[in-house]
Amino acid sequence: MKKPSSKIREEIAKLQEQLKQAETREAERIGRLALKAGLGDIEVEERALVSALEEVAVRFRKGSGRAARPASAPAAPGAAQGPSGEA
Repeated sequence: MKKPSSKIREEIAKLQEQLKQAETREAERIGRLALKAGLGDIEVEERALVSALEEVAVRFRKGSGRAARPASAPAAPGAAQGPSGEA
């Protein structure tokens, strides 16, 4: 039997809340680690820091069987960019 759309919407809402909570936990964990590593004291442009963290992510993904860079990841530093600063 097919589920009514109201049930599907309820499930979607629950999953969105679970996703939000998981992302919050992940952000807090990464934030604590970044502070522990001393990144809170460094004055650096956000873009440069994101680029450096992407390099770290690639380094740790190597050998784990995961793709080196997800398709939705921002372009590498120095890549052509549009007027909004995005590739």
